[in-house]
Amino acid sequence: MSYLEYNVKYVPSGLRKVLYLNWYLVLLLTAVAGVGFIMLYSVAGGDLDPWSAAQMKRFVLGMVMMFIIAMVPAWFWRNMAGLGYLLSLVLLVLVEFIGSTQMGAQRWIDLGFMRLQPSELMKITLVMMLAAYYDWLPTTKTSRPFWVLLPVAIILLPVFLVLKQPDLGTSLLLLMGGGAIMFLAGVSLWYFAVVIGAGVGLITSVFTSRGTPWQLLKDYQYRRIDTFLDPSTDPLGAGYHITQSKIALGSGGWTGRGFMQGTQSRLNFLPEKHTDFIFTTLAEEFGFLGGAGLLGLYVLILIFCVISAVQNRDRFSSLLILGVAVTFFLFFAVNMSMVMGMAPVVGVPLPMVSYGGSSMLVLLIGFGLVQSAHVHRARQKR
Repeated sequence: MSYLEYNVKYVPSGLRKVLYLNWYLVLLLTAVAGVGFIMLYSVAGGDLDPWSAAQMKRFVLGMVMMFIIAMVPAWFWRNMAGLGYLLSLVLLVLVEFIGSTQMGAQRWIDLGFMRLQPSELMKITLVMMLAAYYDWLPTTKTSRPFWVLLPVAIILLPVFLVLKQPDLGTSLLLLMGGGAIMFLAGVSLWYFAVVIGAGVGLITSVFTSRGTPWQLLKDYQYRRIDTFLDPSTDPLGAGYHITQSKIALGSGGWTGRGFMQGTQSRLNFLPEKHTDFIFTTLAEEFGFLGGAGLLGLYVLILIFCVISAVQNRDRFSSLLILGVAVTFFLFFAVNMSMVMGMAPVVGVPLPMVSYGGSSMLVLLIGFGLVQSAHVHRARQKR
């Protein structure tokens, strides 16, 4: 027990919760968001509008929400997990009927003061639901077939709804995040081996069937795969985004071209420079050291989450913290892989850095749950 935790018993209970907050995590999140404000200022040509100022307001709102959520005991969020999951499902269904469309995708609900993307909210409520499920389920039943099929259905239902929008990136994050929580909960590795084996077999069949009478994909879908594997085959078409991204990444070198000196973003060669491809702008202006510095901040956030989960003796709280951490990891891992050409371009934002209200607020809500579990964990008495 730290000196602060030992002496905090003399502090009033309300203030005690504030002192119990993981302030290192708060500082790290603020630092990452600060990087985002600077980069959004840069891609706007040295102007707070239209992106940086709006992102700052969302961050302040998100931090207020995080602190409020942190003050509420974790058992309350466990009891609310089912309701939150059902509400997210209802919102995903409503997107089909009243959702607004942008760039060919119907993913948002216009609330007037902001546009809500229910699939972002589902990333957190799915974590809550699965953590509550495995907290309720006796560990002896974790790997029994029926009790494995139930969480699989809980995961696949929102994945199906998100795929219809269409949003491949978010559906993959939901699928991988849900699978990670099942793994952390102790589901037998044999189930994962079967799924991985089936996936490898399917991918092998897709490639071997090309040019045969039983070809599994259309010709244009194979051309998309070719473009992903070698963007130079269509540099002005499907391979344009990743080609320009690689140029920006490579031109940054070790230390970068300098703040607001990136040619790819300043001359508008780089697409979606304020959202999906903002990491390439950072790498072009601040080089490898700048990109590694941001990655280091992300890793530190994960480390503090893992430490908090290990110290927590409540099964729901531990799974909740690890689930939010996995979701956060998938965000930046997929985005960075995508802009480096290591994964297909699927439209996943860089957490706390890319411009976007729903993503920012939902992540801070998730870290509010992490703080709630941290603040209200059982502490050793002296």
